[in-house]
Amino acid sequence: MEHLLRGRFGRIVISSYSNNPLKYGPSRTYQRNISSLWGGRALERSRPLLLHQHYRHQRRQYGMLIVRALRGVLKIRYLLLGGAVAGGGALQKKFQDWKDGMPDLKWLDEVLPDNEKWQQWRGNLIEFKDSIKNNIEIDPRIKSLTESKISEFRTWFDQRLDDAIAAAEQQNGQLPPAIDGVFSGLSEFVDRLYSDTKDKNTVFAKAFADNVDREEKARRDAQTRLNNLQDEMIQTQIKYQRELERLEKENKELRKQNLLLKQGKKAPVRKIKRSLIDMYSEVLDELADFDSGYNTQDQLPRVVVVGDQSSGKTSVLEMIAQARIFPRGAGEMMTRAPVKVTLSEGPYHVAQFRDSTREFDLTKESDLADLRREVELRMRNSVRGGKTVSSEVISMTVKGPGLQRMVLVDLPGIISTVTTDMAADTRECIKQITQTYMNNPNAIILCIQDGAVDAERSNVTDLVAQCDPNGKRTIFVLTKVDMAEENLTDPNRIRKILSGKLFPMKALGYFAVVTGRGRKDDPIQTIKDYEENFFKNSRLFKDGVIRSTQVTTRNLSLAVADCFWKMVRETVEQQADAFKARRFNLETEWKNNFPRIREQDRDELFERARSEILDEVVNLSQVSPKQWEECLMTKIWDKVSSHVFENIYLPAAQTGSLETFNTSVDIKLRQWAEQALPAQSVESGWETLQTEFQKFMNKANQAPDHDDVFDLLKAAVVSEAMQRHSWEDKASEMLRVIQLNTLEDRTVSDKRDWDAAVKFLEISVKNKLKQTEDMLKEILGPSAKERWLYWKYQSEDQAKRGAVKSELDKILYSNEKHPPILSYDELTTIRNNLLHRSGLEVDNEFIREVWFPVYRRHFLNQSLAKAYDCRKSFYLYHQQADVECSDIVLFHRIQQMMKVTANALRQQIINREARRLDKEIKEVLEDYSQDAEKKEALLTGRRVTLAEELKRVRQIQEKLEEFIQALNKEK
Repeated sequence: MEHLLRGRFGRIVISSYSNNPLKYGPSRTYQRNISSLWGGRALERSRPLLLHQHYRHQRRQYGMLIVRALRGVLKIRYLLLGGAVAGGGALQKKFQDWKDGMPDLKWLDEVLPDNEKWQQWRGNLIEFKDSIKNNIEIDPRIKSLTESKISEFRTWFDQRLDDAIAAAEQQNGQLPPAIDGVFSGLSEFVDRLYSDTKDKNTVFAKAFADNVDREEKARRDAQTRLNNLQDEMIQTQIKYQRELERLEKENKELRKQNLLLKQGKKAPVRKIKRSLIDMYSEVLDELADFDSGYNTQDQLPRVVVVGDQSSGKTSVLEMIAQARIFPRGAGEMMTRAPVKVTLSEGPYHVAQFRDSTREFDLTKESDLADLRREVELRMRNSVRGGKTVSSEVISMTVKGPGLQRMVLVDLPGIISTVTTDMAADTRECIKQITQTYMNNPNAIILCIQDGAVDAERSNVTDLVAQCDPNGKRTIFVLTKVDMAEENLTDPNRIRKILSGKLFPMKALGYFAVVTGRGRKDDPIQTIKDYEENFFKNSRLFKDGVIRSTQVTTRNLSLAVADCFWKMVRETVEQQADAFKARRFNLETEWKNNFPRIREQDRDELFERARSEILDEVVNLSQVSPKQWEECLMTKIWDKVSSHVFENIYLPAAQTGSLETFNTSVDIKLRQWAEQALPAQSVESGWETLQTEFQKFMNKANQAPDHDDVFDLLKAAVVSEAMQRHSWEDKASEMLRVIQLNTLEDRTVSDKRDWDAAVKFLEISVKNKLKQTEDMLKEILGPSAKERWLYWKYQSEDQAKRGAVKSELDKILYSNEKHPPILSYDELTTIRNNLLHRSGLEVDNEFIREVWFPVYRRHFLNQSLAKAYDCRKSFYLYHQQADVECSDIVLFHRIQQMMKVTANALRQQIINREARRLDKEIKEVLEDYSQDAEKKEALLTGRRVTLAEELKRVRQIQEKLEEFIQALNKEK
């Protein structure tokens, strides 16, 4: 049979497998109308409690899904809703109240499928069920068992239904408790479902937002790590490239020498013929290293290219060099450091950095891209300390057919505003660098002005006017003339600019150039053709606004080169004489201040320091094994003595029981050996190695021929190597095994070992006793003798502690075996005695503060007396007589442990650690040798700076004289 309840959530069906109409006779047939529990529909009187309806509405299907989900969770096959309800009106009111309290679940319409899809899915399930039923054979035993279970369930269901009907007849129209409980449970379930859905949506939204934040943070962290890795990779790449070039050069020289040695010849001194401009460029490079501030010593001519940012100065330099050699950016600052470009004529168009052997073929686009990338890389590496620009010069040489010989310096562009991605002082730094170069009285200023920008917006012309007010060494260049013509600029305004009547500055000459069409990928030849065509067809040229000698970058380069060489010939001899005089002054200062010392620059001094440090490492092999073990045992005991006394010996000895002493010692020794002891031993070995190495260093520093100029460098190298060095990990595990085995042996088999343990205990106790006496002296103040003889006084607290100590001494005198803790009665007695005898009021904590050192001294004196008594007790101990010498056995075990540990550490130092330290010191020295800043910071003093200056001045003067000779020959 089937009982159908309709309502807001569909139907609840209760089925019975019995179709016997006799089971439900007339006595159970109800001829009156009753209201449905959910839908309020009337049931037919002709069928008692059995209604069969088809699926009619979409919401009924959804209600079936909810009820079936509830049935699956609660493991219930059927819901029993029995009972006939009398009084339809009361039932209707009860159901209406319950329905009004239900939450709105219209959102299920959007989640659950529509009726058509539901019917299709239901049909598929029925087909699947039939397929399974027809294709799967069930074991007869399982089938029999299943049928018995079904029959049993039918009986149970019928009984429950009968009970429900009987209960309904007795309720007189009220809802049975069973049905009420079911409805209440279903209502609570729906409420929980709605609340959980809302909470889950909130949690999901919060989790989604948190996930987005985490992903954004992870992305930023990943980007930061990527930038750091890129910087490290750049630094490593530069270091590797320099080292590779150095090794290649050395290898080349060694192959030449080897070939000559095989042939029995000496290496000929080959003089390389260099061009005049290359010789001059080398002089400027030496000056850049020697005098980064460009003071009065450096007044040699160079062409300084200055202009506002994005005014086209880098493009002008590229047109003169006839190659796109600089990185470019759309409105972004690209020139962040001065770039010195030496132009010279040659058969091939190539470029090369000063400190590199690689030649870049400027006719190949791949080499040009590599060159631009290298320039950008060097600029980035020159900027340090959060700055945006740098004064460090990047030197390169460009050779090619038809290039004019000169030296140009491209400077960062002048800016008006500092953006957020720049350092705050960027504008002032650029201005300072520009003025430094332009203030050189022999520098030729190539002033670049953007022709497409209003003249009033120019920043560079004011700086040029300040540095060269008469315009004797300034050449003015107006760029982007094509854009000015396109923008319908007044021709008379351009005429005023090129005649020097618009800007408040003067110049030797005025030029107009076109350096491109705004396309960064255009080759130089295309730009040159565009420039020539523009000036041929320009109305500015046709109208006579611009003279033919004032246009094109070729005319500009010829004029700049003529001016440059004229300035060089006029000033170079004067500069050579200035350096000659400076050399004489420096040599005189050296002879007067350091008459018996040979001149050595930082590189030579560093090599001397390197050899001395490595000699000290070799001297470690001179330390004897016995000396190593003695030093190691001393260091180990200094490291562990506090733990042995405070955590092992004193707590066990103060128990007063021999059995408790041995048990406590065994437990604590094992715990110590398994945890802290191996690490403490390794630390002791490492500190001993440092101490012994430092002894050799100090001994060398005290030698008669010691040179203190190396002290800072040696200390820094040793300190850096010590920080890098770490003891091998497997050493701790090896020590743990041998220390455990040694500490477990409690047998003293030899009289010499017994005497050594007694001596070891006595020395250790005496040291601790001395420390305790010092502690007592500090808290008690000066003694009576010191107060009488030296007029010293006790403070009020010290006087109180002295009175407390007198009372404590009485307690210890009356009971020499007193435990380490005062009882409450003893504390009360001491306080009362002090109050009655001296009128002093003290608390228990104050008494315990004095008790600790007093009892400690008392106990240590007893331990020392016991050690004296045990000196001659070895034979009694050996015969297993009853002697109280467990202290001696404990210290024997510790002493043996230190011996085997020192022996193992000594072997580790000699065989492994000393060699690893030697290797690390060599690595530190190699790193320092490549770091000029380190050498400058660690090798200081007037002697060093004077030798450096003298060496550089000699080199500059010699190169200047060589250049002058070549210049005179060319004339």
